[in-house]
Amino acid sequence: MADTQPGAYTASDIQVLEGLEAVRRRPGMYIGSTDVRGLHHLILEVVDNSVDEALAGICTRISITIHKDCAVTVADNGRGIPVEVHPQTGKSALEVVHTILHAGGKFGGAGYKVASGLHGVGVSAVNALCEYLEVTVCRDGKRYRQRYEQGKPVTAVEEIGVAEATGTSTIFRPDGTIFKSLDYRFDTLVERFREMAFLTAGLEIVLIDERSGRAMTFYFEGGVTSFVRYLNRGRKVLHEPFHVEKQVDDTLVEVALQYTDGYSESTYAFANNINTVDGGTHLTGFRSALTRTLNDYGRKAGLLKDSDANFSGDDVREGLTAVLSVKLKEPQFESQTKSKLGNAEVKGQVEAVVAEALAAFLEEHSRECKAIVDKVLTAARARQAARQARDLVIRKSALESLALPGKLADCSERDSTQAELYIVEGDSAGGSAKQGRDRRFQAILPLRGKILNVEKSRLDKILDSKEIRALITALGCGVGDAFDLANLRYGRVIIMTDADVDGAHITTLLLTFFFRYMPMLVERGHLFLAQPPLYRIQDGKQLHYVYSDEEKDALVRKLHGRNLGIQRYKGLGEMDPEQLWETTMDPATRTILQVTIEDAAAADRTFEMLMGSAVPPRTRFIQSHAKDVKNLDLIA
Repeated sequence: MADTQPGAYTASDIQVLEGLEAVRRRPGMYIGSTDVRGLHHLILEVVDNSVDEALAGICTRISITIHKDCAVTVADNGRGIPVEVHPQTGKSALEVVHTILHAGGKFGGAGYKVASGLHGVGVSAVNALCEYLEVTVCRDGKRYRQRYEQGKPVTAVEEIGVAEATGTSTIFRPDGTIFKSLDYRFDTLVERFREMAFLTAGLEIVLIDERSGRAMTFYFEGGVTSFVRYLNRGRKVLHEPFHVEKQVDDTLVEVALQYTDGYSESTYAFANNINTVDGGTHLTGFRSALTRTLNDYGRKAGLLKDSDANFSGDDVREGLTAVLSVKLKEPQFESQTKSKLGNAEVKGQVEAVVAEALAAFLEEHSRECKAIVDKVLTAARARQAARQARDLVIRKSALESLALPGKLADCSERDSTQAELYIVEGDSAGGSAKQGRDRRFQAILPLRGKILNVEKSRLDKILDSKEIRALITALGCGVGDAFDLANLRYGRVIIMTDADVDGAHITTLLLTFFFRYMPMLVERGHLFLAQPPLYRIQDGKQLHYVYSDEEKDALVRKLHGRNLGIQRYKGLGEMDPEQLWETTMDPATRTILQVTIEDAAAADRTFEMLMGSAVPPRTRFIQSHAKDVKNLDLIA
């Protein structure tokens, strides 16, 4: 019956490339890590197989359930994994897929036209890293089941009943001896599954967490257009979203874009539903088409005079929100993490599709598009001013000639991988830090007061700020399109502020600047937050430093009955240099938190909401979280 249907998926579609080797011994090679990111990766690998069924036009619903014992069930209504004997191995195709690395319907060509998992490592690697995994398949009117433990089958593929529908259901529990914790983050998974649903129009994804009773359902008929609308919630938009979807040879190109009155670009590029954070040929083609088409329209409509220079790529991307999705049969990625697409032919395909459709859109929406071109013209003028200011900052990169606020206290280490820069709040804390530091590898840059909120300003205005210019010069790697990570002077950039509302505010302003204008500093793991103690507790001659009220209360209970001296630090300046070194700056004893971006789209929305010009989204956020917040300081 299945063989006669269009897009038939049978055991002969499963190709074996190599056996399963050492996954349990070196899990990081297959899932990246054994922390919470690796834990989430297991779920995403199994869900990707179901999404592939949706991309094939078969599956319409995927459910993910996190059980109270930290087992996870992923179920879909796709075709069901084949169970008949695989011709190469003599085993059931179901067992082959789950026990042999690089075995799957994604290699043969007949099983899937496009696939998000691509490599076929997925479910077999998941199986190897689980205490147990049990898969149930419904196909051809029958129900089948097989169970594995630590990647090895403990039962045969058993026929266990009849089935009216089709699909695959997998329940698995990650191995607690491999993973540091089995504590899934519901909100992180929500962001990823929302993204999946946006990219696959008409697919319903349900996430249920039995531990907390929370549940979310995602379904978007509008696809990437809905994604753009979602990203621009709370922003003032200049027009209705532009959307195009077209098949070119074996590549499906889909783009949605919309301009806002903001200053930052929010463009997200995907290849077979994989977020290619480093771009690639599809993003190059999109940007080329956007710049060329807006220049052509500006000239033709008389909005761009003969004496005016052409718009640059930076000009046309100011205030742009865009989602670019390509789906192709044989993607080529330039790295193991699939962060950059390399297919040369895709550039021309995307460029042709976008240029043709966008030109027609501009002709049909002349009033809205005049607003777009006017905004781009303003951006072009500001860009020229920003270039002059930025060049001035770069020319002054010889730190000795620049009078920095509080004066940069540089280190003697010239190997940037060994050097670190502390960005410190205020001259008082800066003085203690300068005295307490290890001068060999620790540099100190005190900032006076709160820096400019860059979310509300163009780059030319940002570079008028002395504090920001000092920061850019100290780091040495430029800013914006002139940013070059190779010139970074310090391998670790550590924000060190007081543990109060003002300190949190300064940290947020700095994080906004780094996210918008030096994102690679965050993406490549160079940005950190210092964790100074909140209390100093003296028990006789013994000193204890604690970092939270809860930790203080626990220690006081433990030392109950003794004559304790408790000091709450109001700021870093209250610590003498020795205390600051011992608690916050000594690599042997300090705690620093690395700043990472798990979801760039979520981070983009958060910075826009908290730091942008629109007040209503920030008001809703405060009202929603007021009961959970002890210290709150947001910019109005």
